[in-house]
Amino acid sequence: MTRTITIDPITRIEGHLAIHVDVADGVVTSGHCAGEMFRGFENILRGRDPLDAHQLTQRICGVCPVSHGTAAILGQDMAFGVTPTTNGRLLRNLILGANFLQSHIVHFYQLTALDYIDIAAILGYGGSDSLLLSLKSWAQTQSASKVIYPLAPFLPRYEGRYVEDKEVNLLAIHHYFEALEMRKTAHQMCALFAGKMPHPATLMPGGVSEQASVTKMEKYGSLLRRLQRFISEAYLPDVELIGGAFPEYFKIGKGCNQFLSYGNFPDSDESKQRFLPAGVLIGKELSGVDEAAITESVASSLLAGSKPLKPSEGETIAAPEKEGKGVYSWLKAPRYHDQPMEVGPLARMLIAYRLGSPGQARDLIDASLARLGRPLEDLVSTMGRHLARAIEAKLVADQLAVWLDQLKPGLPSMNDFEIPEQGRGYGMIEAPRGALGHWIEIKDHKISNYQCIVPTTWNCSPRDERGVAGPVEQALVGTPLANPDQPLEAARVVRSFDPCLACAVH
Repeated sequence: MTRTITIDPITRIEGHLAIHVDVADGVVTSGHCAGEMFRGFENILRGRDPLDAHQLTQRICGVCPVSHGTAAILGQDMAFGVTPTTNGRLLRNLILGANFLQSHIVHFYQLTALDYIDIAAILGYGGSDSLLLSLKSWAQTQSASKVIYPLAPFLPRYEGRYVEDKEVNLLAIHHYFEALEMRKTAHQMCALFAGKMPHPATLMPGGVSEQASVTKMEKYGSLLRRLQRFISEAYLPDVELIGGAFPEYFKIGKGCNQFLSYGNFPDSDESKQRFLPAGVLIGKELSGVDEAAITESVASSLLAGSKPLKPSEGETIAAPEKEGKGVYSWLKAPRYHDQPMEVGPLARMLIAYRLGSPGQARDLIDASLARLGRPLEDLVSTMGRHLARAIEAKLVADQLAVWLDQLKPGLPSMNDFEIPEQGRGYGMIEAPRGALGHWIEIKDHKISNYQCIVPTTWNCSPRDERGVAGPVEQALVGTPLANPDQPLEAARVVRSFDPCLACAVH
């Protein structure tokens, strides 16, 4: 007998997402992702000054505003015919890289770890740790009529199997609170060169409007070293601890097994080489990225349109009364050569592994998998996404120190530009959650069309006109549910993608 279960909303993600899954004999047989709001940023931009693009699109998301701002200014770079100075390129990398670190750390500790850590075991633990005592004392003040409201946002929660080792639970919750401090540290790093966080003020076509100074460089380096220690001594080991406690999640949530990365962090002025490489990985076949192969379908979307369109020609027309049995989401369905593609840290690390670049990526992946006793193919999984994200955090943190050393205090950080009467451009980068593209068209010195395809639009896309499910929808299939009334396992699969619906329904 098949039963349909709805999780609405999925909590501990950005934005509003509903999941509908069909379950037979305790296993998910079909899944649908439904984005449940419309925002219309692309329409807001029409008719505005092109320089408004990077300021307004940063407001798509408070977690990854730097990514949207960077994609926007790259599109303007192309449309204006300007390139950044060396310092401008490096400062962009330093700002974006710090934003990567805060996003990855927050995703694991604040959004995902609570799917695995047993807060109830911590409350019953008899240790004398000062953090534990403060947690228990606070919980006692929240009790009334024998009903305890302990430690929001840790409870309430789905019932199910959680980490059994009390010491591991206690260590993880300690790092949960430390991670909040690490997020502030990463924001401080961004703000040194970005002016403020969130929503940097210094990102500009042609570079960055802030100059590099010895004082700011030294401060950035000091904060970075603190983050590097946390990533190496807490974040990556904690992910491996959780992976060891839940080995079954290296077999659950594999998804479409098709991966896309636009590449990220330009590594030189002379070439298009990027520190995190671009690529398309389908099975064992690796190829380059063709921007012309990207389209978006609205067959299952509450948006008007009759056929898939390239983003440079895209439309964003709300159609809330759109009829059709298969219409169920405000998200479009991006496709690459008509195929759904998973994007994000897992895609980036698999492509980096295949290319052997950056050089330390393969060594870090092999070492982590060896400690867990897992083969490489198990990286394509729910737990593999968490592991890839933590490994990438270490790679990026270590590389930020390299770029910081390459900065030359006092040299120009920005080239002049003029806004053309007409122009087109696009910025394709990697946000923390995956492939992000902004497309801009200019007529009469104003924005005539603007389109964004964000990571969660790829991952949480609905079915296309051929009925092919999106990556998260495919990843849900085969997930065993111990108790369909408490679908913890399905929520774990979805959260491994780090969805941001606020971005996806921009």
